[in-house]
Amino acid sequence: MQVWSVDAANARFSEFLDACLSNGPQMVTVRGVETAVLVSVSEWRRLQQGTGPSLKELLLSSQARAETITATRGIVKRRDL
Repeated sequence: MQVWSVDAANARFSEFLDACLSNGPQMVTVRGVETAVLVSVSEWRRLQQGTGPSLKELLLSSQARAETITATRGIVKRRDL
């Protein structure tokens, strides 16, 4: 993965985009800190398909998320003091 400063990516955006399409994802840094990655649409869609529902979607879902587990109560032995 090639790393581009935000200034270089901005100044040479066409080259930046071409590199993404021909060589794969391209990393963008801001003041030396990795900040973003440019990926092709096909790669983005592939990544999106691999993800499941978000936590918000799971919590708002009307479907049961798990079986209700009820602990069985046994006979409790007490010690006499």
